[in-house]
Amino acid sequence: MKKSGKGIGIMFYGTGYGNGYPDVSRAKAKIDHTGRFTIYSGACEVGQGAKTALAQIPAEILGISTKDVIFDHEDTKTTLDAGTCAASRQTYNTGNAMKLTSESLKKILENKAREILNLNKEQTLIFNDHHIYQKADPSKQISFKQIAGSCDLKELEIEEVFQAVTTEMNEETGEGNPYWPYTFGACGVEVEIDTETGGLDITNAILVQDVGRAVNPKLIEGQMDGGFAMAQGYALLEDLNIVKGEIKHHNFTKYLIPTALDAVEVKKIIVEDPESSAPFGAKGIGEPVMIPVAPAILNAIYDAVGVRITEIPVTPEKLLKAIKEVG
Repeated sequence: MKKSGKGIGIMFYGTGYGNGYPDVSRAKAKIDHTGRFTIYSGACEVGQGAKTALAQIPAEILGISTKDVIFDHEDTKTTLDAGTCAASRQTYNTGNAMKLTSESLKKILENKAREILNLNKEQTLIFNDHHIYQKADPSKQISFKQIAGSCDLKELEIEEVFQAVTTEMNEETGEGNPYWPYTFGACGVEVEIDTETGGLDITNAILVQDVGRAVNPKLIEGQMDGGFAMAQGYALLEDLNIVKGEIKHHNFTKYLIPTALDAVEVKKIIVEDPESSAPFGAKGIGEPVMIPVAPAILNAIYDAVGVRITEIPVTPEKLLKAIKEVG
């Protein structure tokens, strides 16, 4: 017999190292003699889309295309420390460092443009396609290359640092500001369980994630799909099988993970509630998208067969045994 059930899980997650631990990212930027813009950061690309999202931030500030942003990263010879690609912190922390650096360089370029074009501070300047021009009179313009040719290039280099603001939590009172910012999410699933075999299929799924501001919606949806798949494996398949301190499932023949055949079509809902301290309001969501999935699956199992599972992964053998025990 097959039985169906629905379950939801909700979560909140504090990004970054937290609890007062120094959480620092650095970045530097420059304009070369050809007018090209380069920004340097130690942020690593591990599949989360850092190269894309972090390049979008300076491009937006300087009015250039992301294709024109030279992003030098993962090179300890040239880049500054941006901290680890962990704790879902790169978009917020390093994104802020990139934003501060780009804004500082923009200010330098703006001041140089006013000086060369003989403009006062009250006249609004527009940045577009490696050019700076006066809003009221676009004929008064200058290129990044022309500015670079008029001064010492060292004047067109800048470094900035960003540190997340958190405090250690008081263990006795629970007071403090251990993380910032927080992100929120929810997951809902429908499952179908074969009560004769313990087999479980996820027949429907929805994942909702607060992202602050969606710098790149496609990358976010990719993170949500990947996070759901990883959490699905965590809940239903993945088992190290540790016996007396020894990992028995030490290869992918025995340590099972979801394949493309196990993938679920997830309805993804992106919630934008901009975070005032974040770069353009964006929060990191690397780990948060995983958190509510397993609870939703476990709640759906309970709704379907009345069994409260307290140990994962929920293999067919475990589920069938639990169904028979209540049965």
